[in-house]
Amino acid sequence: MATVENIRKGLINKILTINNKDFLQALDQLITSSEPISESISLTNEQIEMLEMSERDIKDGKIISQEAMHKRNLEWLNAM
Repeated sequence: MATVENIRKGLINKILTINNKDFLQALDQLITSSEPISESISLTNEQIEMLEMSERDIKDGKIISQEAMHKRNLEWLNAM
């Protein structure tokens, strides 16, 4: 599943390859006329608590790299 950031980067890369001025102007008009979506997300008390716990872990240095986590997961999977 693509993340918003991946989609954004993909679109930018595609736009950089377009040389048709009319197409780019139409795309610019489409993007400019779109209203940004601003929606508020309500979190449960449990979600807020989990975020606070994560923040404390970061401040306390209780983190590992993505690479180390991947290695740990592979070791766990291979042990099964």
